[in-house]
Amino acid sequence: MQLHELVNTIGQDLQRRYGERVHKLTLHGGFSCPNRDGTIGRGGCTFCNVASFADEQTQIQSIEQQLTNRAGEITRANKYLAYFQAYTSTYAEVQVLRNMYEQALKMANIVGLCVGTRPDCVPDAVLELLASYVDQGYEVWLELGLQTANDQTLKRINRGHDYAAYAEIVPRARALGIKVCTHLIIGLPKEGKEDNLQTLAKVLETGTDGIKLHGLHIVEGSTMAKAWHAGRLEAPTLEFYLDVASEMIRRTPPEIIYHRVSSAARRPTLLSPLWCENRWLAMTELGKILNELGPQGSLLGQPFCYTLPNSQVLHHNTN
Repeated sequence: MQLHELVNTIGQDLQRRYGERVHKLTLHGGFSCPNRDGTIGRGGCTFCNVASFADEQTQIQSIEQQLTNRAGEITRANKYLAYFQAYTSTYAEVQVLRNMYEQALKMANIVGLCVGTRPDCVPDAVLELLASYVDQGYEVWLELGLQTANDQTLKRINRGHDYAAYAEIVPRARALGIKVCTHLIIGLPKEGKEDNLQTLAKVLETGTDGIKLHGLHIVEGSTMAKAWHAGRLEAPTLEFYLDVASEMIRRTPPEIIYHRVSSAARRPTLLSPLWCENRWLAMTELGKILNELGPQGSLLGQPFCYTLPNSQVLHHNTN
């Protein structure tokens, strides 16, 4: 079976509901981040360099220009979601956000918004604005960069918020009809498979509508790059990523939508691991593993089991 037959992917979900292909068009809104401008921190998250996944040159273009250019690159879709991806796309005055979001929504064939942001940057006014688009019939996804539920790791990577910030915003957004997609990173420093499974368990307990998995990228211009150059940091191997991601997927209820099961970055910005330069490699291998071991949801009911620092064992059942 192909991957979309084993995992509830966003592409298949959208095609099922809209009757045709719907494609995300990535946008750069020229936003900053409170973890860069000194509001809560400087330097950003230790893994971050937006140039690894977004073209910084596009921010000089209007939203209309960006959407037109992106749509022209897609030949197999006629409907689109406008995806505000770079930095913190709710980090501005509400009127600025309204003007920018509505520039996107007025474009032909745009059926909704995906807004990438941090859990601590979604005030009530922004939730109300996004909910107003839901009320107008648009598809709205709030893409929250959580990365991990481990507060020690969040502090170590200079994230600037804790898990409580995520757990507080998610039910509020979902109560307004806004769909939540949770971004998680596999392979963060000092985290093993048990940490990733514990993060998934907490995310499922809090509630989410979608998940996006990323392997840790070490990219030039990030704080982690300095440690990598000095030989103090290693990126996750493909084997580790596949082992963890496949189990996370099998422990995820089938109704939750996977927006991504692997990620890619480009050289020369990408330093390591080089396997993620090929975005199809991990996807193909995940398909093989899930074909053999079972599809999304096939481990539901099996207890999570972690060995905690104090040697106690934590069991969590997904039923």
